[in-house]
Amino acid sequence: MKISEVQPNNNATLEEIEVVSKGDIREFSKFGKTNRVCNCIVKDDSGEMQLTLWNEEIDTVEAGDKLKITDGWVKEWNGNLQVSAGRNGKIEKI
Repeated sequence: MKISEVQPNNNATLEEIEVVSKGDIREFSKFGKTNRVCNCIVKDDSGEMQLTLWNEEIDTVEAGDKLKITDGWVKEWNGNLQVSAGRNGKIEKI
């Protein structure tokens, strides 16, 4: 699937995307546990979108990496589509 084909509130498998930039890491507390989140911009030959990384995922991804996202979850936030591994998905370097 290409970035231009993803739809909000659906799963998506993106075969080859490139991390264009990696934003600042933010920390927050929820249910007494500290978590981290970071937004990246990813692209393929059809377009760009946001990738949200959580906790340990943040340490494995850098700008310039090529990734495959399997069964990622797509949602819309502030008018922009964003994808994350979600509960069942997987992010791999290729």
